[in-house]
Amino acid sequence: MLKEYDVIVVGGGHAGCEAAAAAANTGSSVLLVTMNMSTIAQMSCNPAMGGVAKGQIVREIDAMGGYSGIVSDRTAIQFRMLNLSKGPAMWSPRVQSDRWLFAQEWRLMLEKTPNVDFWQDTVVGILEEKGIVKGVKTSLGLDIKGSSVVLTNGTFLNGLIHVGQKNFGGGRAAERNSTGITEQLIDLGFDHGRMKTGTPPRVDARSLDYSKMEEQKGDINPSKFSFTDTKPLAKQLSCHITYTNDTVHDILRSGLDRSPMFSGMIEGTGPRYCPSIEEKIDRFSEKERHQIFVEPEGWNTVEVYVNGFSTSLPMDVQFNAIKRIAGFENVKLFRPGYAIEYDYFPPTQLKHTLETKLIENLYFAGQINGTTGYEEAGGQGLMAGLNASLKVKGKSPLILRRDEAYIGVLIDDLITKGTKEPYRMFTSRAEYRILLRQDNADIRLTPLSHAIGFASDERLKLVEHKRNETNKIIKHLSTSSITPEEANPYLEKLNTSAIKQKVKISTIISRPQVSLNSFIENDKNQKFGLSNFSNECLEQAEIKIKYSGYIDRERETAKKLTRLEGIKLNPDFDYSKMNSISSEAREKLSKIKPESIGQASRISGVSPSDISVLLIHFGR
Repeated sequence: MLKEYDVIVVGGGHAGCEAAAAAANTGSSVLLVTMNMSTIAQMSCNPAMGGVAKGQIVREIDAMGGYSGIVSDRTAIQFRMLNLSKGPAMWSPRVQSDRWLFAQEWRLMLEKTPNVDFWQDTVVGILEEKGIVKGVKTSLGLDIKGSSVVLTNGTFLNGLIHVGQKNFGGGRAAERNSTGITEQLIDLGFDHGRMKTGTPPRVDARSLDYSKMEEQKGDINPSKFSFTDTKPLAKQLSCHITYTNDTVHDILRSGLDRSPMFSGMIEGTGPRYCPSIEEKIDRFSEKERHQIFVEPEGWNTVEVYVNGFSTSLPMDVQFNAIKRIAGFENVKLFRPGYAIEYDYFPPTQLKHTLETKLIENLYFAGQINGTTGYEEAGGQGLMAGLNASLKVKGKSPLILRRDEAYIGVLIDDLITKGTKEPYRMFTSRAEYRILLRQDNADIRLTPLSHAIGFASDERLKLVEHKRNETNKIIKHLSTSSITPEEANPYLEKLNTSAIKQKVKISTIISRPQVSLNSFIENDKNQKFGLSNFSNECLEQAEIKIKYSGYIDRERETAKKLTRLEGIKLNPDFDYSKMNSISSEAREKLSKIKPESIGQASRISGVSPSDISVLLIHFGR
């Protein structure tokens, strides 16, 4: 009944959607198999995209030609650029999304994508012959043939939901879990583990007293995620902030003996950087209060997401505690918070392409690899879909280096170091973050994506225009001079030292107190001819002028370390015979089978002296 496909994507979450779009837009025939067509791209947790480091990933997905940035812009209800008080390497875009519009827009975009077919069913296993994937098996008894398979199962693999001491099978609220895949993969030789995550109660906005909370508005001049022609928000909804207190904490503590985490009912490891409220009061017992973000779920709904109150405590404890929070005294719950534990497969079993080492043409992306977050899932899905499509077509894979993209850092961290807790991206994980800014994702990645036939010609033209205009601005600022009479009144207003002779404008712009926008505003007669350039290009030029020394130094460091990536290693090499390296290095190298000396150098337990031995052994 169903034809044979180039790429079969299992799961319609953020990883699965990006995988399907990427494979289809590089010319492959794609089947997206999902348990429920009505929950494609469902925001299972908070209704937001982006944030610190995560916003950079969304920008990168967009720069490559993925859909997450476009969907986020079209369905946003608030935009904020985080960390503007810090340097540009830390600036991170974030949108509050309309949960229902977000899922609807994703589905419509996929339906308009040529080469994507859909099938509503549950995949219970893969078809495999002699170590090569051949398709999938479904609960309806179908064997669907495919040249490659991308598994993006999220929290559904043997998912178990906990509310207090009650638990039941489920992939998320009101949806059944998926069984069969884990058991087959274990039989095929894969290692697996259990992880957990949680979600807070959803409440009725009509029952809240916002006058007791702090309003958190969006940016006055909101930007956007996509480098395409999506429109910035013309109006925005506010979020609000409130706090827990000692009374809330005492009520929560009274229920810890019935908490599945504290009673030992939950086996899986939870996210370190997004702990439940009961973990917070236990781990940070010295804190008198914890921040609660009150986030609307959309333009036309009264449902509210209580960010910061993730919990799996019994419903009576949840309710009694939450109504002691300022503004929540008369709260009405739509549904309680819960924890969910699920199977994952340690990602050291993958190649950089996200293809498994054990089964050829089988790819993993998203929470199956031990990550958390829509953005991390989307980035993996995009790369898995791309590489599955490229391999089917007999083309070379696309692997992003650590100095090229946060997505490259994410994947390299996963497959080289593995993870025993849900992995979340932070700017601190990227050693080249001044190169990997959110503002230059298109300049970094669109040419690479265009070269493999993914990013469109129109996208490449936009990048070339941006680069050319930015260079024009820099050249103009570096060759045009300003006199003391013109500059000093402006510099005095900024409390920065006056100049005594004519200088190039770029030397003024390089000062930390001076912004290019304020300089242009001060140039009321437009003598210096900068008013015709876009804000995007002006921002690029200013960053390059102010941070050129740091950028050049980081690029040179990256270039030196990249040479180690060029020294390839044989994945079948027998490290157990290398007695001149440490026993830990032999064990780790044998397990992970690094693809290059560079990757080997990042494996925990492999020392610089071990790397020196490897270099000598391989004649380098």
